[in-house]
Amino acid sequence: MKVSVKWVQDMMFLGESGSGHTVVMDGPPEAGGRNMGIRPMEMLLLGTGGCTSFDVMSILKKSRQAVTDCIAEVTAERAETVPQVFTKIHIHFVVTGKGLSEKSVARAVSLTAEKYCSASIMLAQVAQVTHDFEIIETK
Repeated sequence: MKVSVKWVQDMMFLGESGSGHTVVMDGPPEAGGRNMGIRPMEMLLLGTGGCTSFDVMSILKKSRQAVTDCIAEVTAERAETVPQVFTKIHIHFVVTGKGLSEKSVARAVSLTAEKYCSASIMLAQVAQVTHDFEIIETK
């Protein structure tokens, strides 16, 4: 896996993934940026949310659950001193569908947390990472 990050101007950078996708990163005005893109630490959380969501949906599809929506709400706390690493990360899944099995959703969340999600398992080496879920039934 390889990515590149190119400086554009001020505190704005253009990230390009090995698969050819791009994203703009920028800082807030107080840090010399123009607030024209996502912050790098936000991107780290987005990547973690994406990684764990991929797992949860894959597991739920394999168990034939009728999922109509899945949202991973990721919240984090950072250290107050530099380097301001993440100290706590919480991933809350909101899984919507018809007749969803609570046991299946719990299993999917447990497997991503303990076995499959490289990003959250890696971050758990330096931060407390927790997961939970809620199920919303559709008609």
